[in-house]
Amino acid sequence: MSNSINLHERRKTRLRAKLRRVNAERPRLTVHRTNTHIYAQIIDGEKAVTIACASTVEKELRVNLKNGGNIEAAKKIGNLIAERALKAGVKSVVFDRSGYIYHGRVKALADAARESGLSF
Repeated sequence: MSNSINLHERRKTRLRAKLRRVNAERPRLTVHRTNTHIYAQIIDGEKAVTIACASTVEKELRVNLKNGGNIEAAKKIGNLIAERALKAGVKSVVFDRSGYIYHGRVKALADAARESGLSF
């Protein structure tokens, strides 16, 4: 296992532990990114269920997006996850960046979700 992957896992675990302690009553918006795609889920930690999800792998988005791994795609996923969350009755979430730096695509997704009505 590469040292950088191990450090990423440690950051992710440490961040999730803090989120569980502080905000157990609100669901968390989790982000996962790869070089080619970005994924977002809203998870209720108490019941261990996914409330809403969106990703660039979805067929409708793949047709419209030229590349799923850029800031433009992250903004569309942020808007889509906020729309689906509001439809499911979730208005306030905790942002779980999964150990990624709050920069670039992760920041674009979060900003788009805020603009679409989710509050962090």
